[in-house]
Amino acid sequence: MFFDPLYLIIALPGLLLAMFASFKTKSTFAKYSKVASRTGLTGAQAAQKLLNFCGISDVAIVETQGFLSDHYDPASRTLRLSPDVFRSNSLSAIGVACHEAGHAMQHARNYIPLYIRSALVPATNISTNISYFVLIAGMIFASSKLILLGAILFSAAVIFALVTLPVEWDASARAKRLMVSANIVSAQEAVHAGSVLNAAFLTYVAAAVSSLLTLLYYLLRSGVFGGSDD
Repeated sequence: MFFDPLYLIIALPGLLLAMFASFKTKSTFAKYSKVASRTGLTGAQAAQKLLNFCGISDVAIVETQGFLSDHYDPASRTLRLSPDVFRSNSLSAIGVACHEAGHAMQHARNYIPLYIRSALVPATNISTNISYFVLIAGMIFASSKLILLGAILFSAAVIFALVTLPVEWDASARAKRLMVSANIVSAQEAVHAGSVLNAAFLTYVAAAVSSLLTLLYYLLRSGVFGGSDD
């Protein structure tokens, strides 16, 4: 993959999509971070109100560091919000906070894809890390068998990226629907807050596309779609 024109050709669409998704997410978040909600609720307060509305009382909401580092930790049942979300009363903050609360709702309602994604995390981390060493060795020794083994190991990352898509989409769908029902935002405000979530979802699409294209490159180099170089 190092300075391989084939890799650049195959990976370029994913790279461009990732760059666009990152730009779209940051610009949309910045746009609606300047628009305060009519209720004046902060992201943390909105998440808490949404959880209360859904009858979920065992999830802690805490502030964490980083920009858009927001996430839900199912192991500790903790919703961690970045400062720009936790403290702000903007539509961007409320959208992101309610999205993360959507993951807590998934957990409470036993949403199967969330459990599958959580179960895949350790195996994906181990398999992906090992795959890079195997792939490098395969390329150094020009071994199609090693490259194929590395591709098989890397496929765990592809599966994880694909499983992530319905999990993230569903969390946003829950947030968009219930933030209005819970009287956190108006229907019009929900459209703007939802724009932030739509842009953020594009980053997961980009990650899935990039991982699929990378896997395709490894398979091509292994000779799966052609002759073997062993």
